[in-house]
Amino acid sequence: MGEFSGQVALITGAASGIGLFIAHKLLAEGARVGLLDFNESALQKAFESYGSKALLIGIDVTNEKLVNQSVIQVNTQFGQIDCLINCAGITGITNTQSHDVSSENLHKVFEVNFMSSFYTSKAVLPLMLARNYGRILHIASIAGKEGNAGMLAYSASKAAVICMAKVQGKEYAERGITVNALAPAVIQTPLVDAMPEVQVKYMTDKIPMKRCGTLDEVANLAAYIVSPKNSFTTGFTFDLSGGRATY
Repeated sequence: MGEFSGQVALITGAASGIGLFIAHKLLAEGARVGLLDFNESALQKAFESYGSKALLIGIDVTNEKLVNQSVIQVNTQFGQIDCLINCAGITGITNTQSHDVSSENLHKVFEVNFMSSFYTSKAVLPLMLARNYGRILHIASIAGKEGNAGMLAYSASKAAVICMAKVQGKEYAERGITVNALAPAVIQTPLVDAMPEVQVKYMTDKIPMKRCGTLDEVANLAAYIVSPKNSFTTGFTFDLSGGRATY
């Protein structure tokens, strides 16, 4: 019997990176999980071995109508949704000063990083309110706290995600529902592995631990945040920055 036996989770961006590792963690702990990602073939490859425990849904999470349909599908199949983890995200075009930022790219980044998290939480909250229980986790970023030069769209969208967690945390605090954010610094992913060593050093030099975080570390902390154990922390942004975050 795992820690999440009898629970149902909904995870966006589940086909790769942080979402993939969190999904494997919760499935290993006994959860049944609805998995949303634009890359349906990657979902199939990653989770087909879990059988009926994993409901694989290939959708564009920036489409509110499709998100609503997916939430209904997960709730119908599993009978409830106990936790929502929003991992879908893109950096968009980077290394661009604000006066050169493309409005089209800015809108796209906000649609994926912020609006999709709004759509999913808006859809699951009534289900959680009906049961007086729920856990929501929005994956943000240290960039949402500090603002990374050359990354206006990404930094601003993650700041919006952090503020949404604060608002929602306050709104549902008396209903058994916690809403929190998680702000990682640099996490060791295939994308980071492919970067030049000098670029990785530049990023990790800002981290007192002088290393990247691991995907396992992200998954372990995320699992705690959406577990029944996390019952008195809401509207909070958890640090995962190796000491870089100062507030």
